[in-house]
Amino acid sequence: MSVNARDIPVFVLCGGFGTRLKEETEFRPKPMVPVGGKPILWHIMRTYAHHGFRRFVLCLGYKAEVIKDYFLDYHALNSDFTVELASNKVTVHSVDHTDDWEVTLAFTGEATMTGGRVARAAAKYLEDEAHFAVTYGDGVTDADLTAEFGYHLGHDRLGTVLGVNPPSRFGELQLDGDRVAVFEEKPDFEEKWINGGYFFFRRGFLDYLSADESCVLEREPLVRLASDGQLNIFRHGGYWQCMDTQRDRDTLEKLWASGEAPWKV
Repeated sequence: MSVNARDIPVFVLCGGFGTRLKEETEFRPKPMVPVGGKPILWHIMRTYAHHGFRRFVLCLGYKAEVIKDYFLDYHALNSDFTVELASNKVTVHSVDHTDDWEVTLAFTGEATMTGGRVARAAAKYLEDEAHFAVTYGDGVTDADLTAEFGYHLGHDRLGTVLGVNPPSRFGELQLDGDRVAVFEEKPDFEEKWINGGYFFFRRGFLDYLSADESCVLEREPLVRLASDGQLNIFRHGGYWQCMDTQRDRDTLEKLWASGEAPWKV
């Protein structure tokens, strides 16, 4: 039986406090911080949509109302329209988007951790689907999600994680005693792969999660999944960048302004 990307729900973690980006997150959640005039969340969803995914479940927490308002007003924000103030009649003249997404806004608790958010949202909005996707609301990539999903369907383990190989933030010194033998500015990690998000799971992974507020996806659930031999990596050697700090945000903004943003679709 074939599985269509259009039918796969994508759970996006949008509820954190974004404390390392306080310059931007005092009044809005981190997924709503703009890059090129659009929330980084929009960029992430566009990447999925480019690969055929159109069902999104946004796992909300901190300042959930900001994300809810954005999608409630999405059509108006991307349209020309006239409002007749006496009757409040709205006439839409043109629509400047082609997005046919189905977006579910799911409040999963103010302080709930990542695993608890997925568990709570899945309990309500994962129906009879055999597979689902999970990602963070602050990372962009040019990874081939079609290929990753195909890889996921081709093995029998419960989970697939996008493994990325970004350059180090800092220069590396290779030493010979007290002598610097090699100075390398911001080297690649070579075979050191890190969690890039963009997960795919079979629904059996829900047994590893708890709806408890303290359940952290990256700790007990994924650690146990890996120890049980149920987690595969899909290696991606191309572009990936999370937005943890103002410096990260500035980097993404400059790339977008240059017209050469690798994740642009």
